Amino acid sequence: MAEEKKAKVKRPSALKRDIQSLKRQLENRVLKARIRTAANKLEKEGSEEHFRSLQALLDKSAKKGFFKKNKVSRLKARFASKAR
Repeated sequence: MAEEKKAKVKRPSALKRDIQSLKRQLENRVLKARIRTAANKLEKEGSEEHFRSLQALLDKSAKKGFFKKNKVSRLKARFASKAR
């Protein structure tokens, strides 16, 4: 008779990594949505206030490692030209 295959059991550390990755994924999704919303508001209205809030979000995203520093710098320069 053929032997039954046992399903692999997830160890506690693997479960912890799963939970951590899901949590990070959710945080990243929320941050990306907030940046997109702020960018859309800036493009529609083009006010200095919207630019400052977008700039703060981009700086926070670079600090957390969501975007690289140079990408944030490039985005801020592009949005600054749209704000004027």
